[in-house]
Amino acid sequence: MTRAIGRAGALLAVLVLAAGCAGQGEPTPAPATPAPATAAPATAEPATSAPAAFDWKQFSGQEITFLANQHPWTDGMTPLLDQFTAETGIKVNVEAFSEDLYFDKMEQTIRGTGADVYFLPMDSTAFTQYSADLIEPLTPYLSDPKKTSPDYAFEDFPAGFLAGAQFPPGDSAAQVYGIPISFETYILFYNKDLVSAPPATFADLIAQAQQISKDKGAEGVSGAVMRGIRSDTIMDTLSGVVWNAFGDRQAPTPYGMWFDGAWDKPRLTDPGVCQGLANYGNLLATGPENKFAIDWPDANTLFSQGKAGFFIDASLFGPSYEDASVSTVAGKVGYAVLPPVTAGGPSFTGHWLWGLGIPKTSEKKDAAWYFIQWMTNKANTSQIGTKTGGAPRLSSYSDPVYTGSLNPEYVATVNAAMQTSRTTVVLKEGWKDGALAIADTELAIAQGTPQDEACKAGNDALLKAVNP
Repeated sequence: MTRAIGRAGALLAVLVLAAGCAGQGEPTPAPATPAPATAAPATAEPATSAPAAFDWKQFSGQEITFLANQHPWTDGMTPLLDQFTAETGIKVNVEAFSEDLYFDKMEQTIRGTGADVYFLPMDSTAFTQYSADLIEPLTPYLSDPKKTSPDYAFEDFPAGFLAGAQFPPGDSAAQVYGIPISFETYILFYNKDLVSAPPATFADLIAQAQQISKDKGAEGVSGAVMRGIRSDTIMDTLSGVVWNAFGDRQAPTPYGMWFDGAWDKPRLTDPGVCQGLANYGNLLATGPENKFAIDWPDANTLFSQGKAGFFIDASLFGPSYEDASVSTVAGKVGYAVLPPVTAGGPSFTGHWLWGLGIPKTSEKKDAAWYFIQWMTNKANTSQIGTKTGGAPRLSSYSDPVYTGSLNPEYVATVNAAMQTSRTTVVLKEGWKDGALAIADTELAIAQGTPQDEACKAGNDALLKAVNP
């Protein structure tokens, strides 16, 4: 829902989904090696046997349509199309739409005909499409050695990345409905011209941001810039901040930290949840005069212009800040995990992903699956990931093609953030009203309402929103 990579199809994307389909609210365990997340196998098993030579030409001569978001992943994929056609004999027609148009086009297309593969938001959108029987399960393809190459290495995707498109949620027999292509996590960006080192705690972060606003406000520089609009699209970034205060407590699928195991048990008054909402609201309050009209494009632009000391948002923005042709802070940006509640304590955050799916209405599902598996194999994930900054395979983080293309501090920060990242997805139909009740709570705090009062009112509003 951040869709900064998603709904932001103009920048770069990155990060992980919680720790496994049966516990997508749990932190992703740290790996034994410096990979970005646990390599625990996903529910769906990859093909374990194969013919002597996998036949990439099985569906030669077919022509498929790919409905795409105009996104860095699409930019990275496009140069590989001719090679894909040469190796498979499958022609791909790409229909790409800017993100503000893509979601409506996607919903129209998958309910009719016209697409064989599409950009799948791995969140409540995927859940709604699954519930309406609009999306093809991919587990049967993954399990078929005649349709999945033996070197595909499906287990290379962290199990938690799949939680946003693995249904029924929390079911041991859940099937995979989407293959990750790009992820984002929520980290702290800071301007080294204004900040000498990342804050030790979140309280320190707010205090430093307040001081920058006091010292530099007359020069048009704010302490921090955040998504301040009243919208459900802020929820992924907001969730990352709240996870940071919530800590490592259990928060099982599909409720996350917002509900205590049932839809009639909202917990915005939980001390950790309320503090997380206050942390976001108080940091937002250090923003520019128009802070409550700012969405991610404005926030990103202001930070890239050197107009803010701090910015918490999708990690995918990082690579663009190092591009001097579009950023005045190139070479001056610091990257850090979210400051912990207690100095020296753990940092937590959230993540969101884009994937690829196949509409139920496609008449060329086998060729569509060939396209998905080819574009998401190890080598191509690393190659395309150089455009997104969000390669979702474990192997990419030891692949110099990927790691060598990005700022080392950025790579290290994203890798560290992934270790305790949890999914921002809430699998509840009609979740938008619930998300707005949560957004209203942090906005009230940002505007001066005492946090306990705001959280109590927000809790009541959330209960009504999800139980009309």
